[in-house]
This record gives sequence, C-alpha cells and structure tokens, in this order.
Amino acid sequence: MTMAGSAPLLLIAAGGTGGHMFPAQALAEAMIARGWRVKLSTDARGARYAGGFPKEVPVEEVSSATFARGGLAAKAAVPLRIAGGVMSAAMAMRRDRPTVVVGFGGYPSIPALAAATLLRLPRMIHEQNGVLGRVNQIFAPRVNAVACGTWPTTLPEGVEGIHTGNPVRQAVLDRAAAPYIPPGDYPMSLVVIGGSQGARILSDVVPAAVALLPEGIRANLRVAHQARAEDLDRVIAAYDAAGIDADVQPFFTDIPRRLSEAQLVVSRSGASSIADISVIGRPSILIPFAAATADHQTANARGLVQADAAVLIPESALDPAALAAQMAAVLSNPQAAGAMATNALAQGRPDATGHLVDLVLRLAEKRVTR
Repeated sequence: MTMAGSAPLLLIAAGGTGGHMFPAQALAEAMIARGWRVKLSTDARGARYAGGFPKEVPVEEVSSATFARGGLAAKAAVPLRIAGGVMSAAMAMRRDRPTVVVGFGGYPSIPALAAATLLRLPRMIHEQNGVLGRVNQIFAPRVNAVACGTWPTTLPEGVEGIHTGNPVRQAVLDRAAAPYIPPGDYPMSLVVIGGSQGARILSDVVPAAVALLPEGIRANLRVAHQARAEDLDRVIAAYDAAGIDADVQPFFTDIPRRLSEAQLVVSRSGASSIADISVIGRPSILIPFAAATADHQTANARGLVQADAAVLIPESALDPAALAAQMAAVLSNPQAAGAMATNALAQGRPDATGHLVDLVLRLAEKRVTR
C-alpha cells in the first residue's frame, strides 16, 4: 500500500517510440506540477527513450515482448516473458499502490496494465492514432476510460472514447491559432514534412509537382522541404532546375514557426503532425504512409478531411499532376484556403494535456474499479 501521507502516485506505462512516449511525458510533467508522484513502467528498449522525462520520474523496467519479431522459439517464450513482467509489476504495485495507472500503448505497457486490471486499480489508456494499436485494442474493454488523441477513433463495439487530443510541444502551443495569411500575389510559403519512414515518395513527387504549378503561383512560392539525408542532393537539384526558392534540410528544428508562416502544408498524417497542423490551424494536403500498421495514417487524416480542412491523396493516386492540381486549387483560392485554416483550427485540441489530467483526477476521485 502507498505510505500514509505520501503524495498520490500515477503509474504511466508506455512503449519505446516517440509516438507513445511524448504524450506520456507531457502527462508526467503536468501531474508532477500538481504535486503527484509519477513512475514510468516500460521495458529496456523503452527506457532508452525516457531521457526527456522529468528527473523525478523513476523508471521501472519490466519484462515484455512482441510476437512481431523473432523465430518460433522466441515467439514461444513471449507469453512466459509477459507473465513474468505482469507478476513483477503486480508486486511493485502492492509495495507502492498507484492511485491511477495510464497506458500509452506499445508492448511494454502490457505488464502494468494487466497488473492494474488484476488488482482492480483505476486505469485508462490513451491512443494517439485513429485506429487502436494492438495493445490498446486488448485493453480498451478492460479500462475505465479510453482517451483518444485523434478524432474520430475506430473503437471496439461497446467501448466509448473521450476526445482529449494529442499533447503538443510548447513551441507549438506558442503558435496556436496564429493568424493565417491567405494565399495571394505576394511571397507564399509551402511546408513539406514527412515522417522518417516512407518520406522518399514526397521527395520524388513534391518538387516535380511544384514545377507544374502555374507561373503566377510558382513565382511567389518559397518551399521548406524536410527530406531524408540520402535524398537531399536530388531534391535540391530538382527545385533548382525548376527555379524554385527552396530550403531543403533533413530536419527542421523550427517546424512550429514554419507552419505558422505557411499558406499550405503537404504532410504525412502521423498523429503528431495532425495535432500540430490543427492546433496552429493550416490548410493541408495529407498523404498517408501506405505501409502504416492497420492503415492508421488514413484514419488519422479523417477528422481534418471530414471537416474540409485537408485534402487526402492516397499514395496509390499520388503523382506530380494530381498533387499540383490540389496545390493550385488551394493556392489560387484565398477564400477557400482561409476556410480550411479555420476548419483545421476547430479540430485542434491545444489543451490535450489538460484533458488527460482531468481524466486522471476524475478516476482518482471516483476510485472506479471494474
């Protein structure tokens, strides 16, 4: 049991990717600011991604595993490893009983969520994408609340989600709802961002599409294009050949500023990109990564597309002519572009972290068990 008089304890369980870890870190910071103690439960791989967490957060490493990797022998050992992780997580919870347990997805979150279920502790999950990940799919019917970063999120029958949004960085919040300058006969900015996976297709298609734009648009356009290091030279050469003013880098440290100054964004539809685009409020053309698990990037784009804030082009339909036509439609129509920006903003959840905090506090008050 938790020691008498000690602060309430939030146990966060998360897997080892930025997508899982960033919202987990945002919640940890907010709960520490409220005087809570916070622990992070993850596996050895996840612990390597925990460097951004506040120093007050101890990391409890548990044994977990995935069925997705390894041969038959490795797969056969998975249930035993997970069971061991669940047992050690349960023993740790008996020594220091969490007030609330929150899972953010990924296999390393299994032991803590399973132990919390066995001990009937108040518990919830947060899903970043528009389709539940495998682990969250398992626990969604077994927790007291399902927080959804992307809306709408596809949920199992009988499970209700709560739209909290995905936490965004402070640099994005500093630009939230920045006034939008519609396209016109003056310098305009196009921002091109893709995840590290599958970004090659954007490097192949976007410069060629920009070259096809009408001269009146092209002459005013400056492009900021995030491209993989191995693609840099040919992307720079393609923009130079088309006479386009382009800043091509493998990584922009000032994406929030660039988004706030953009007339149009061409992007993958990862959960964090969608959150940034909607919190700042910009028109976008979204190209979901076709190989994403359960096609979750298409699901992530749904909210902005349904709100008339974004245009979706599947990879199968992406070519320079199709992309150029969509870019020209936005950049030659200031009224429509302005409406898209307003609609994007309406989808944003700048206080996503606050919504997650409220859910944790509600669970702590009710001490709901299932």
